[in-house]
Amino acid sequence: MGARKRLSSAEPLSSSSKVIADTKPLLADPPIAPPKWGLLLKLSLFSLPYLYLLFFHYPIESGLRRSILINAGMSLAGSFLTVKMIPVASRYVQKRNLFGYDINKKGTPQGNVKVPESLGIVVGIVFLVVAILFQYFNFTADSNWLVEYNAALACICFMTLLGFVDDVLDVPWRVKLLLPSIAALPLLMAYAGHTTIVIPKPLVPHVGIEILDLGWIYKLYMGLLAVFCTNSINIHAGLNGLEVGQTVVISSAILIHNIMQIGASTDPEYKQAHAFSIYLVQPLLATSLALLSYNWYPSSVFVGDTYTYFAGMTMAVIGILGHFSETLLIFFLPQVLNFLLSLPQLSGYIPCPRHRLPRFDPQTGLLTGTNDGTLVNFFLRNFGRKSEKTLCIYLLAFQAIACCFCFMLRYVLAGWYK
Repeated sequence: MGARKRLSSAEPLSSSSKVIADTKPLLADPPIAPPKWGLLLKLSLFSLPYLYLLFFHYPIESGLRRSILINAGMSLAGSFLTVKMIPVASRYVQKRNLFGYDINKKGTPQGNVKVPESLGIVVGIVFLVVAILFQYFNFTADSNWLVEYNAALACICFMTLLGFVDDVLDVPWRVKLLLPSIAALPLLMAYAGHTTIVIPKPLVPHVGIEILDLGWIYKLYMGLLAVFCTNSINIHAGLNGLEVGQTVVISSAILIHNIMQIGASTDPEYKQAHAFSIYLVQPLLATSLALLSYNWYPSSVFVGDTYTYFAGMTMAVIGILGHFSETLLIFFLPQVLNFLLSLPQLSGYIPCPRHRLPRFDPQTGLLTGTNDGTLVNFFLRNFGRKSEKTLCIYLLAFQAIACCFCFMLRYVLAGWYK
């Protein structure tokens, strides 16, 4: 999704918005640009470390490896289906006059192009179909994980619906903060896992216990995590490919983390929790890559709040049910920094403009940072003017560095912290 111009009033949280025209165009809109297959081919090379860990580095049980591979095959099929469905869906949303203009290209010919909006709905639908059909191959009727798995899908489906409603009805940003907490209710009600935390070893002599049961406080924490993950993806936006790109990077890190935990553990329940996470993150990654092939600069579709809500909620339930919420928050380090930078404006302490976007110079094609509190503007102020594509690559590289920092931190603290 890129920066989008909207005529109606909107929330200050959103870095972009859309135009909903009141009249039907006289001429049919041209078809969107084809997917960027070269980009997908390059990104597919990053799957090699994961495949090495899965097949060679760790002695993973054949049954578990078989389930992971079935899920991966279905996810790959979902990726191709997403690529085929996006052009079809784009025609339908344009017929309903749901499109946008890219603000970061204003003053250029590309700034006058109608870009279909809310194409994240395609990813959400394909993801849910893949995740539901996968139950046939992996879960039995008496499976202990079946209830929580379906509760997770209910949360994701609920959040996708609310995101699409927001794209169509333009929900005020204060209401947006409440939507994830409502969508997380099915998971919170069905959650039957532990509500305990392990006390860090350096604190055990002072606290006197090794495990602390938080009870309902733990479920409150789960709900707040869902709210943060969902909204943090939504406000770290405004560039072509940024929302989908950060999801791809974080999902890749989650995937590698899960396979490492499965390979290093001997606890069957612990392995199953991380396998559960893999079963959800593989279709998320595959369908997001398909969307990225259309949303990468120059974007031919906008993902809308539908996708940001869907992606944020999916990663939240993955972290909650995989029992690695602390690790997930470190993967979200750029989003945490963006939230802290945004807090003075979001809280109303500093005036918050409608669009907290950098300034675009149509003569040079470069973006200049403003004083608004976003990570996008922070990078521009500190690293100088950049093109939209270069800036997005910088931000995604920072996201990857944060994920690598998380892996290094876990390695250094292993055996000492917990």
